[in-house]
Amino acid sequence: YPFQIVPFCGHIKGGMRPGKKILVMGIVDLNPESFGISLTCGESEDPPADVAIELKAVFTDRQFVRNSCVAGEWGEEQSSIPYFPFIPDQPFRVEILCEHPRFRIFVDGHQLFDFYHRIETLSAIDTIKINGDLQLTKLG
Repeated sequence: YPFQIVPFCGHIKGGMRPGKKILVMGIVDLNPESFGISLTCGESEDPPADVAIELKAVFTDRQFVRNSCVAGEWGEEQSSIPYFPFIPDQPFRVEILCEHPRFRIFVDGHQLFDFYHRIETLSAIDTIKINGDLQLTKLG
């Protein structure tokens, strides 16, 4: 099936709202260092768009860190996870479910963590950016 080109930047129609789910399916590269998935308020680089949530899988540390950037200021990084779900050269499925107070993150059907919203206007979160050591197979 067709692979999406990485780095990828796409529009989230209508922005985020409670009950909306973002699906990212892909295959981790053979020798990965990291990859990232970000939900942002627009595509602007200068000034940088607010980042509602940035998920970053770091293979050297076996961490799946998340953070947000509001008005140019990065918040407190969160990194605790029950286990590291990504395996080199293997497919994965990440689901980002938007709820009223938080995002819930699922990997391969298992809830991994919650991330409480730091951006109040959910509908402003209208862009998804994906980069790093992976191939994208499906977005939904």
